Amino acid sequence: MVILEMAPPKKDTTALTLRLPRELIDAIDERRRLEPDVPTRPEMIRRALIDWLDKTS
Repeated sequence: MVILEMAPPKKDTTALTLRLPRELIDAIDERRRLEPDVPTRPEMIRRALIDWLDKTS
């Protein structure tokens, strides 16, 4: 997996509002803590989506 930078790209992006159950947020937070750089929630979600897309393409 490619390690991405913490900040999202500055161009060609769109904000996305997403509601998640508390249990899923807690699971994301637990997984974030396992990363050496402890990414933000949005960055962790980006990484998870990229990983999923790579695996399902």
